[in-house]
Amino acid sequence: MIDGIDHIAIAVNSLEESLAFYQEALGLSLEGIEEVKGQKVRVALLKVGQTRIELLEPTSEDSPISSFLAKRGPGLHHIALATTQLQSRLDKLDSEGVKLIDRVAKIGAEGKQIAFVHPKASGGVLMELCAEAAE
Repeated sequence: MIDGIDHIAIAVNSLEESLAFYQEALGLSLEGIEEVKGQKVRVALLKVGQTRIELLEPTSEDSPISSFLAKRGPGLHHIALATTQLQSRLDKLDSEGVKLIDRVAKIGAEGKQIAFVHPKASGGVLMELCAEAAE
């Protein structure tokens, strides 16, 4: 079951430059910044009601976010949906022939388990499924 939107991720060239807009112009609260070495990104989390915006800044030239920025420029990267049963959800999607990027979860920001559904399966939008680390 999908429990809701966990976050909306936006690829940016610079967290510092982007945070000025989100914090000052929009008045959003910064929950924190962390580096996710496995994904080669720095992540800033901003609270928006019951969900969050996640700003993604690449930390290396071979980061998937670097590739995204080179091809498309800054902007919407993915929508993350929360689930409490990530692996069973991935297994079900795979058995139904849904194109996945990840068949097994990996670790993302805040230690959450994450896996991506290919944009070709969801009308051109990269979808992330995520679950709390304790799953």
